[in-house]
Amino acid sequence: MSRNRLFSYSLGALLAAAGAVAPMPSAAVHPEGFSMAKGTELKWVNLPSLPPGATATVIEGPMNESAPFTARLRFPTNYRIPAHWHPAVERVTVLSGTLHIGLGETFDASKAPPLRAGDFNLIPARTPHFAFTLNEPVEIQLHGTGPWGITNLNAAEDPRKQD
Repeated sequence: MSRNRLFSYSLGALLAAAGAVAPMPSAAVHPEGFSMAKGTELKWVNLPSLPPGATATVIEGPMNESAPFTARLRFPTNYRIPAHWHPAVERVTVLSGTLHIGLGETFDASKAPPLRAGDFNLIPARTPHFAFTLNEPVEIQLHGTGPWGITNLNAAEDPRKQD
């Protein structure tokens, strides 16, 4: 793995700080722990841990704790996510559009097969990978057990380090 890795930042902490975590109101008729998220009521925020243009919303859980979470991310047309890894297993379901995900420490579009709406991808913890969109925006659902974070493999590609 590349030696110029950066510290991992918690996506969950960033979203929580931005106010993206909006628990649904509870009603007396529902059992403890029941929640419902309406897609039209989700609050989307920009993600400083990814290149400009990505937005996210947390549907369930605190992503910065050792607990289950569910989040959605949106990527615009012709979007590129540089090589990175996560401290936990990454489970992605494509909800709309086509997302290309490839394995490796450097971005290589030829090594990234398409995942279309309904497709699922599982990447083990600390596995270097990258992703991109082409001619359409993409929405994914990410779920797993935290704590969650992103460690970019190349410091020059980390948007948190850009001026």
